[in-house]
Amino acid sequence: MRAVRRFGYLALLLGFAQIVFGAVVRITGSGMGCGDHWPDCYGSFTPAPNAPNLLVEISHRYGAAALSLAILALAIAAWVNRREPRVSGRGGVLRPSLLAVLLVIVAALFGAVTVKMQLNPLIVATHLAIAMSLLAVLVVVVVRAGGLGASAAGAGSHRTFRSARAAAGLTFLALVFGALTANTPGAAAACQGFPWCTSIAEHGIPLWIQVTHRIIAFLLLGHLIGIGIGVRKRGEPRPIRNAAWAALGVIILQILVAGAMVGMHFPPPLRSLHQAVGTALWIVVVALVSLSAGPRTNAGTSEIVRESPSRAEFATPEGVST
Repeated sequence: MRAVRRFGYLALLLGFAQIVFGAVVRITGSGMGCGDHWPDCYGSFTPAPNAPNLLVEISHRYGAAALSLAILALAIAAWVNRREPRVSGRGGVLRPSLLAVLLVIVAALFGAVTVKMQLNPLIVATHLAIAMSLLAVLVVVVVRAGGLGASAAGAGSHRTFRSARAAAGLTFLALVFGALTANTPGAAAACQGFPWCTSIAEHGIPLWIQVTHRIIAFLLLGHLIGIGIGVRKRGEPRPIRNAAWAALGVIILQILVAGAMVGMHFPPPLRSLHQAVGTALWIVVVALVSLSAGPRTNAGTSEIVRESPSRAEFATPEGVST
């Protein structure tokens, strides 16, 4: 299991770096650095770096190859150790490891579609959604292998698990609309000012996309505040509490970065910080879901005891016969 956990961490790190570097590719306008050639670059896998855009794009493809090899090694390690506890079957690491192999192949193929479709905004957003799904699967692998505090996590409540899933859904929507905002012509500059629009540069779909992105982000902020208060009130295990408060801290940082981007007009290298923090938020929220997913307490007696004003050792919960 130790080998699986190490390969899981490696793949997760490479996946994070690959998504952030993808933002660098977009910001520097290097998405077509290799023209419409894929997977090679103008007929070669080692082209002469005669242009900055070509170097950025081919480096992104090398990163994708490294990530693919790490995920393949992860799946092989899981398969070799499939007879160990917590590897095979439901709740083990083997199935998500194999799913990661499938997703990295789909992501690579969609990368080719993105190039062939000349960076169509919907295709780019779909490509990001697939990449984020892959990252989520890698987080699940690491948690099931005992990483990210899972080895010290105890039983969590159904309420926390449901709240964490809702947070994951909102985070995913925020990421997708963020990709649409960044790639739809006029959307990034449609709403000037922060947190509300002090002036509007574009109307119609570009404005709608950016405003929706902001609304989802603030809804997520409020939801994560509620989760942070809830996990403390319910006395959840420390790893779950840490993940909840980490998610709240990261989204506050993300909103501050977004406000600074709009108000201070960050240069291109710093604009990738928004993607980096957003990706980190996704990792933390998925970790919260995975940590609170299991083992969970039953929704009946355990929840009543946890919420009861009297937590004496021999107290009889309301509605439970002795």
